[in-house]
Amino acid sequence: MKELLRTTDPTVIAFATALLEGEGIAVFPLDVHMSILDGSMGILPQRLMVADRDHFMARAVLTDNDIPTGQ
Repeated sequence: MKELLRTTDPTVIAFATALLEGEGIAVFPLDVHMSILDGSMGILPQRLMVADRDHFMARAVLTDNDIPTGQ
């Protein structure tokens, strides 16, 4: 499992998930419910994980759609 994306914007997570699932790449969102701990202020980032074998292709899909992966 490799981290693909880390952001505090839930819309980016949703868009990236839709793009990747459309390409047949399984995604695993982490820290989705952490907003409970920060009082729903959105200061704790959510992470999107993919399998090691899918990481290269997933980064390419996000880069092609102007979503920065930060790596």
